[in-house]
Amino acid sequence: MSVALKMELPDGVFSALRKSPDEFVREMRLTAAVKWFEMTIISQEKAAEIAGLSRSDFMAELGRFRVSPFQYSASEVLAELSDAD
Repeated sequence: MSVALKMELPDGVFSALRKSPDEFVREMRLTAAVKWFEMTIISQEKAAEIAGLSRSDFMAELGRFRVSPFQYSASEVLAELSDAD
């Protein structure tokens, strides 16, 4: 099941961004998904779904936004490494 949303934007938005309305929607979905993932609000799997991409394609897109595919803080990584000893 899916839900259609309607959004009204000024025509100038598309020319300023050099994107068609369809390209804009795809980019907006991806950008929102990346940000919510980065904020640890949603999982990688859910972010990929929101973006309309496979999980591997979403992970590849994270690099474009300079977002790590790993949702661990430095202290969490160090704690995991110390537990591995």
